[in-house]
This record gives sequence, structure tokens and C-alpha cells, in this order.
Amino acid sequence: MIEVYTDGASRGNPGASGAGIYIKAQNKTFEYSIPLGEMSNHEAEFYAVLKALEICLQEFPGEILSFRSDSETVVRVIDNDFTKNKTFLPFLEKIRELTAKFPYFFIKWIPEKENSHADHLARKAI
Repeated sequence: MIEVYTDGASRGNPGASGAGIYIKAQNKTFEYSIPLGEMSNHEAEFYAVLKALEICLQEFPGEILSFRSDSETVVRVIDNDFTKNKTFLPFLEKIRELTAKFPYFFIKWIPEKENSHADHLARKAI
């Protein structure tokens, strides 16, 4: 099972944004700081999940994925597989498409203090 911690950060809302991804896999760790350009904090959080899924598809195809995020909004939307928010819907559709390529995908909300590594990587990307 691959453990994936994601976080998005924005300097301003909207503002310069970044995604942080911290992956524990096969007794190794992988870190990614990805600049995202101008967007809202929620959008950055969704992009962090999308980018992490793209990385997992390339690096860990066919694995079981266990994602963790401190964004209650992102976890709720993905876990319920539903949103009325027109801004979030394209993210959810793409996430559905990517997660379907894995045997199992789980996402869990965690407190910010447990996601400090991904947060640091997201801020570094800004």
C-alpha cells in the first residue's frame, strides 16, 4: 500500500499557489513541490490530489493508494463522490477517472499537524 500525503497552499486567495506531495512507498519516501500559478486555496488542494494521482499512476501503477489530506472540503467531495460546486466538479471528474485505474483508493482527513511535511512542500512550491 502506498501512503500519500497532499497539501495545497496559496499566498492570497486567489494567489500564487503550490502543491506538496509526500509519498511513503516500498520503504522509501518521495517528495514533490509543484508550483501551480494563480488559484484559490481549495483549487490548490484539489490539484495536489490530482498531481499525486498522476505521479502514482506513473511510479506505482496497480498499487493500493491511501491518501491523506487536511482539507475537509477535498476529502468530503472525494469521499462522497459528489459536489454541487461548479468549480470543484471538473476536479472530481478527473479524480474519478484517475482513481478508477487503481484497484483500491482511500482518502482520509487528517489534522494539519499530521500533514506538516506536505504543507512544507506546498509552501516551498510557492
